[in-house]
Amino acid sequence: MKLSDVVIVGNFSDDPFAIDVAYAVGQSVDVSDLISLKTFANGEFCPRFISDERDLTNIGQHLSGKTVVIVSTSNRLVSRQNLAMRTFLIARAAKENGAEKVMLVEPDLYYSAQDRGPSPALGATVHQRDSADLKKFDGQPFTAKLYAEMLRLSGVDAVMTVHNHSFGVQTMFSEVFKDEFYNLIPYDIYLHYLKSSDIVGFGERGERLALCAPDEGARDFVEAMFSQLDLPDARFVLLDKERTGEREVEISLHRDSPCDLKDLKDRDLVLFDDMVRTGSTVVKSCEFLLSGRPRRVIFGVSHFYASDEGREKMASGAISEILTLNTMPTVLNRDEQGRLRRKMVVLKIEQWLGHNLGRILGLGSCSDGSAYKIDMSSKNPRFRRKIWTSDELKTL
Repeated sequence: MKLSDVVIVGNFSDDPFAIDVAYAVGQSVDVSDLISLKTFANGEFCPRFISDERDLTNIGQHLSGKTVVIVSTSNRLVSRQNLAMRTFLIARAAKENGAEKVMLVEPDLYYSAQDRGPSPALGATVHQRDSADLKKFDGQPFTAKLYAEMLRLSGVDAVMTVHNHSFGVQTMFSEVFKDEFYNLIPYDIYLHYLKSSDIVGFGERGERLALCAPDEGARDFVEAMFSQLDLPDARFVLLDKERTGEREVEISLHRDSPCDLKDLKDRDLVLFDDMVRTGSTVVKSCEFLLSGRPRRVIFGVSHFYASDEGREKMASGAISEILTLNTMPTVLNRDEQGRLRRKMVVLKIEQWLGHNLGRILGLGSCSDGSAYKIDMSSKNPRFRRKIWTSDELKTL
C-alpha cells in the first residue's frame, strides 16, 4: 500500500493526538483539510470528507481505493458516547464515498469495562462464571459487544487498540473483526524507558530491581516484560487481591509468587497494571509491598483515568512515582494531574502508534528511531539511567 492511499482523520476537530499520529505516519495534508466535522443547528453531527468542489465527475467516489483511519481518544469537551457516535458516522461516510477499508485506532477501547452480560453466553471468561459474577451484570447490556457490532455495521473493518485488559473483549472483538483486531502491548516502550532513564536504579544484572503484577489479570503482561528485560538478578513478585466490597479489597502475596516480600528489601520496585480508576487497589497494593522494605515503589499504568478520587488517593506516600502512557491524552493536562504532577511521567505514544499503523497497513517503517516522547514535570529531569557498579550497590 502507498501512503497516498491512506487518509488519517480524527473524530474531533483539531485533535492533537490524531494530528500527531498522522504526522508520524507521514501524512502531509492537515487533518482539517481532509474532513469537515460540522454540527447542524439542531445539534446533530454530520461529517463530510472534503473533495474538489469543481469536480462533478467523481461524486461519491473520491475515496475509492483508499483506506480511511479514524483516530479516536478521549477529551474534556466531548463525551465518549458522543465520540463513539461520531466514529460511526465518519466510518459510514467513508464507505458511502468509496473507501475500500476503514480502520479505527482507539488506544483506550471504549466500553471495555462492560465486557460481559447477565448470562454465561454473554462474554468469554478465563474461569467459569458463578452466580455472583452474573449478578453484577443483571439488568445491563453486554455493551462491549454492542459497540463492536455497531462499529462493524457502520463500516469499520479493523480495530487497533493498546493494552486491552479484558479477555472477554479481546475474544469478542477478534470474533467480530476476525484477524483485523490488533491489541498492541507496549512492552518495548516500558522496557526502553526502564533501561534508559533513572526512574529506577539497578546493576548490570538487574541487582536491586523488581517488577510486580498486582493480580492474576496482570500476570502475563508483567511476566512477559520481566522475561524481556533479561536481567538474571532482578525479581518478580505476584500479588493476589480479593474484593470484599465495591471499593474494598484485601491484598496478599499470591501462592505462586516467584519471590517473597523479604526479597524486595532495598530494591526499586515497579508495579505494573493496565489501568487505574479510583486508585484504591493500587494504593493498597503499594502499601502492602512496603512491608518488604523496597527502596522505592513506582506505579506503571497504560491507561490513566484521572478522576478526582484517583488523584487524591494516589498522592499517597506509598507511591514514589507514576509512569503512564497518554492513551487518554487528558493526562497531559496539568490540572488533570493535580497534586500528582510532581511525581508523574507521561510517555507520549503517537510515534509508536504511527510506526505500528504503518507496519499493519504495509507502509513499511514510519519511525524516526524514537518510539515515544517524554512529558514530565520539572521535578523529573531524567533522560539516561546510571548503571550502578557492585561497589555502589553495597553502599545503598
